[in-house]
Amino acid sequence: MNVVKIILGIIFLIDCIALTVVVLMQEGKQQGLGAIAGAAETYWGKNKGRSMEGGLVKATTIMGVLFFVISVVLNMLG
Repeated sequence: MNVVKIILGIIFLIDCIALTVVVLMQEGKQQGLGAIAGAAETYWGKNKGRSMEGGLVKATTIMGVLFFVISVVLNMLG
């Protein structure tokens, strides 16, 4: 049981660092002055799910869920 706790602890540490990096890489959600001129309605603005920004949002969600699950499991292992 101790080996599982160590392995989960290492995965948890890697997840924490990766989650921090991915969150810092994301752009802000504010449109800024581009929203006034309609720049937000460009091709890239409409298809953000397929862009790098969409991938970062998906990665953040997955790593956030992994963070929560591993923290609960580590707490149960005591």
